[in-house]
Amino acid sequence: MLEDITELPMFKNILDQAKALTVFIYSHHKTLTLMRNFTKKRDIVRQGVTKSASTFLTLQILMKKKTEIQNMFSSMELVEFEFSKVHGKFVYEIVQETGFWENVALCLKVFSPLIKVLRMVDIDKKPSMGFVFGEIMNARKAIRDVLGDCEKDYELIMDIISSKMKGKLDSCLHLTAYLLNPYYHYKDPNIQHDGEVMEAVLEFFDTIFHGDLEMQHQIINVELPKYKNKEGVFGRKLAAKACEVNDDDFDPANWWGTFGGSTPELRKIAMRVLSLTTSSSGCDRNRHTLKRAHMKKVNELTTTQMNNYIFVQFNLNLKLKYKKNKEKNMEVLLANDAKEAQEWLVDDDDDDDDEVELEMLWEADEVDYESDGHLQVPH
Repeated sequence: MLEDITELPMFKNILDQAKALTVFIYSHHKTLTLMRNFTKKRDIVRQGVTKSASTFLTLQILMKKKTEIQNMFSSMELVEFEFSKVHGKFVYEIVQETGFWENVALCLKVFSPLIKVLRMVDIDKKPSMGFVFGEIMNARKAIRDVLGDCEKDYELIMDIISSKMKGKLDSCLHLTAYLLNPYYHYKDPNIQHDGEVMEAVLEFFDTIFHGDLEMQHQIINVELPKYKNKEGVFGRKLAAKACEVNDDDFDPANWWGTFGGSTPELRKIAMRVLSLTTSSSGCDRNRHTLKRAHMKKVNELTTTQMNNYIFVQFNLNLKLKYKKNKEKNMEVLLANDAKEAQEWLVDDDDDDDDEVELEMLWEADEVDYESDGHLQVPH
């Protein structure tokens, strides 16, 4: 969704200008040194796990360092820099133009709701199946509010979101999880009257208990109405209080474990559905651990030794990860390399050899990263 949205003319133009700014700064060691002097050694390009994440994170830094960047381009050091005579005038006009920064802010407002969803599905703190559909609906509303006066613009974005959701994020599983998540149901009881949602719920239970009409009747006609109408324990103020905030501590599966006692069959299904993940990130991290382990020397190990080696490596990674999360709020969209951020560092017109050389540069041992995750480009 984010990649297609960034290709829309209204956003592509401003992103091209922002890339021209970062490429100009990173293309020569003198401009790079000057930028770091003004930003106190902070980089303005941040590498993300995807191309869209890199775009968003870099725009965030640009806005945060707006004053420093403008001061840099107004400084005598840059004016006297001979290289600035070639490309600097165009970039100088971009930086000093108020409209550029207003458009960057607009991009961030439009991208932020979908970035929130991306962060949610990629983080390991809690399962996200019960939140995907609801948060995308919230993202659509937030984007409409941002572009409220430009119906033509937000309709294009809504079409992109709908086309990407179709057949992938609007299945009967997603919609059933949406209804069974009390965070959304207690905020908007009208969800149960949505024809599309209820049709998806019927299809879901018909699939799970195919041919078992007694179980389908028990759940759909006996237990589900108690939840929908907030009867018994579901109607307690404590039940509503326990799901009114979607923070790190709220787990809808645990909520059902506490308040779903009067609907045992529905509770069992709800806890299973709401405990599902929606991202392959965890599997990818396992694969990377295995990939590092399958080296020539390690392949000489026995199966038992290999399993023990993987166990130690994976749990060591988990320990370090949780230690970092405890010490500092880490950005889940950050990547360990700059492959997805190359277009913010190198001009697209450069030949393939330059791109290969840059890619090798980031993979070399000489690349340095600051403690806060910002990349360091060797001079």
